[in-house]
Amino acid sequence: MHNLDEQQEERLKEAIKSKDWQEIKINDSWQIFKIMAEFVDGFEKLAKIGPCVTIFGSARTSPSHKYYKLAEEIAYKLAKLGFGVISGGGPGIMEAANKGAHFAGGKSVGLNIELPFEQSPNVFIDPDKYLSFDYFYVRKVMFTKYSQGFIVMPGGFGTLDEFFEAITLIQTQKLVNFPIVLVVKDYWKGLVDWIKERLVEEKNIKESDLELFEVADTAEEAILYIENFYEKYALKPNF
Repeated sequence: MHNLDEQQEERLKEAIKSKDWQEIKINDSWQIFKIMAEFVDGFEKLAKIGPCVTIFGSARTSPSHKYYKLAEEIAYKLAKLGFGVISGGGPGIMEAANKGAHFAGGKSVGLNIELPFEQSPNVFIDPDKYLSFDYFYVRKVMFTKYSQGFIVMPGGFGTLDEFFEAITLIQTQKLVNFPIVLVVKDYWKGLVDWIKERLVEEKNIKESDLELFEVADTAEEAILYIENFYEKYALKPNF
């Protein structure tokens, strides 16, 4: 079993200790108000930004890495097409996305999350389009509610979470069928093969669900897929 450090042990003890009703009521009430405040602030700011594409990807990717440069190129071209670009607001691929949109003169949106490591806002976010969240689920609502497409760059657990959140909402028709593009075929090959070989073959998803996303290698391929999609369908509110 993974050994916990002292701080993690304290958090675990706090999470599992018995609490009286009054303590639960007070803590939960304040949490509800904080969650509501994050939703209200997000809705007010993001309702005005117009059609956007969200770019997901690792916070750990360095500016010299080819994935960073690819994300920046995709964001730049999306902004030139008139799309705003939304990122998770932090460093790495998120910074590249905001940087590309910024230098293209487009809308650059950052939805930051307060974390004990890694996540600090990047400098390429429009000041009036920056939001910071304590709750991942509120932040994910903002990604899905205000995006008309999703570019998924190489990343870790967070990126996988965001990809599967978007694809699940589309599969279950809780979200309009917006384009999802996994970028860098070699990076995603193992995951895509596993989806085909296990999920489809064991009938946990339909074969037609594979059409809910595309895989691309270049900025041109990713942009072309989004362009072709919107030649057929007009922009719609998400839900």
